[in-house]
Amino acid sequence: MYSAEEPERLRGPNHDAAWCDELRSWGYLQDTWDNLQMTLRVGHHPKKYITTTAKPVQIIRDLVTDPNTIVLRGSTFDNADNLAPEFLEEMRRKYEGTRRGREELYSELLEEAEGALWSRQTLDATRVHSVPDMKRIVVAIDPAVTSSETSDETGLVVAGISADDHAFVLRDISGRYSPDGWASKAIGAYRDWQADRIIGEVNNGGDLIAFTLRTIDENVPYKAVHASRGKAARAEPVAALFEQGKAHLVGNMPELEDQLTNWEPLGNERSPDRLDAVVWAITELLLEPQHFAVQSPLRF
Repeated sequence: MYSAEEPERLRGPNHDAAWCDELRSWGYLQDTWDNLQMTLRVGHHPKKYITTTAKPVQIIRDLVTDPNTIVLRGSTFDNADNLAPEFLEEMRRKYEGTRRGREELYSELLEEAEGALWSRQTLDATRVHSVPDMKRIVVAIDPAVTSSETSDETGLVVAGISADDHAFVLRDISGRYSPDGWASKAIGAYRDWQADRIIGEVNNGGDLIAFTLRTIDENVPYKAVHASRGKAARAEPVAALFEQGKAHLVGNMPELEDQLTNWEPLGNERSPDRLDAVVWAITELLLEPQHFAVQSPLRF
């Protein structure tokens, strides 16, 4: 057994077959995949078996078009005899006809949304796997105001800026958290990455972010930002930085990449919280502050 979090462990062993589970979610996808190929060097006909949700990351796109690949697709409902009827009914009710349902329930390989500001090609072209020294690092929060299973996620990312003014999304730790949960995650990331400050969008959360952070660490530097313009107007200059090769994802961030390439400014999808956190972080690091309504920094 090997983990995609430790690609270097795949240097040296010999295999005649490999089973790769949830390939699209591997943290160090390219490094792990490349190292794995070097180990498949014994036996008469080494094979790779890949079981995964069909997400259009580059490796999966290459595999399905490779003439040596055999593609088998199965839907959740093919397995209905082994699943709870309530589960199947809930999946149909919530996801039938949606992009997520087509991918997760019916194993369709979908490309990015037609009106998305980011493309898979741009993200792949600007992706890096190592970073220079950062002259500034921030942790950005776009909080969900509730924490139930059906709530929006809390967007929570770590980003930095290098000496040559390139922005790097260093880590995506977004998820569904309670207020205490996302505050603890944010402060933990602030300490681990030796960040300069935490920034947070206050439109929905009001004083919630400041109050919740203060209950855990009263000295953490925090800056509140307020959205005076729509999501598209805020996101477009950040997307442009990626197109110009001045902004980068560090490694693979499947959930964030899905959101960047599937959110359409004119659509009515759920709030893109991971995307919002990236936009706030890179705006803080690279874009002119006078373009946005920003509250004064606070230090508790």
